[in-house]
Amino acid sequence: MLNTALIMVASVLLDRLLGEPRRFHPLAGFGWLAQRVEKIFYAGTDAKPVARYLQGSAALCTLLIPLAALAALLQQSVIFGTLFSIVLLYFAIAPRSLSEHAVRVADAFYAGDLPAARQAVSMMVSRDITQLDEEGVARATVESVLENGNDAIFAALFWFAVAGAPGVLLYRLSNTLDAMWGYRNERYNYFGWTAARLDDVLNFIPARLTALSYALLGHTRSALNCWRDQAPLWDSPNAGPVMAAGAGALQVQLGGTAVYHGHVEKRPQLGCGKMAAAADIMRAVRLVQRTLYLWLSVVGLGALLMAGWRHYV
Repeated sequence: MLNTALIMVASVLLDRLLGEPRRFHPLAGFGWLAQRVEKIFYAGTDAKPVARYLQGSAALCTLLIPLAALAALLQQSVIFGTLFSIVLLYFAIAPRSLSEHAVRVADAFYAGDLPAARQAVSMMVSRDITQLDEEGVARATVESVLENGNDAIFAALFWFAVAGAPGVLLYRLSNTLDAMWGYRNERYNYFGWTAARLDDVLNFIPARLTALSYALLGHTRSALNCWRDQAPLWDSPNAGPVMAAGAGALQVQLGGTAVYHGHVEKRPQLGCGKMAAAADIMRAVRLVQRTLYLWLSVVGLGALLMAGWRHYV
């Protein structure tokens, strides 16, 4: 476990030093590969639902199983195993990128440039940002920071701690496939079902650990109450707890109406207190950063205790 803790710290430091790769990111290559595999397996909307379920499942297995097996093999290498794990985990997390995107929105607000703030938040969310006012931009940014704290940082760290390189690779690639295929539309409602459900399963425990961490590091009672009362109303079984607890921890209101691809969605309210404002963006960033330090400290302390116990025994 000590090696796991050291790899996690090294990967976070590497991300802090280098940030997210701007060119030739492995996930971009995986996205290209997923598109090729989709063309092979997708038979069109004329196929029966059961056939499309099976096609999507076969496409997912074709992509994930060989790559996870390769990661397991490379992890065992005496010479390159640790280095491979550090680099893989570095590619799977993005704390610096998440912070930088949020800071761009905050900086635009401080400069009094709402159009620039809208443009900056458009790099973080998929909703229509053209008509967002200051509160709407701030709300969208805070929601993205809190949710991606789990998706882009903590879930990856969790699965690396649990299952090493194959675990984090399986999580990150399934999360990417959910982003590509997990839409409830005519094309992907059946084909992408397996990818969406796998991502839900892999995020179930990490999302709740993230929500608990947000609660412990913010206004705990408000966070726990919002998690209990509001998360079940949210469509996503994992985003609900994360954002409800995060909003409660910050004591701001999130949720509400949003426009996605021309469709208006009236989402439940999350959180409590005042409406999210520009100043809350950096508060959300700091909450995610404190949570990252907490997780690394817990894993590191656990590794030291286990090492000491083994030495004592």
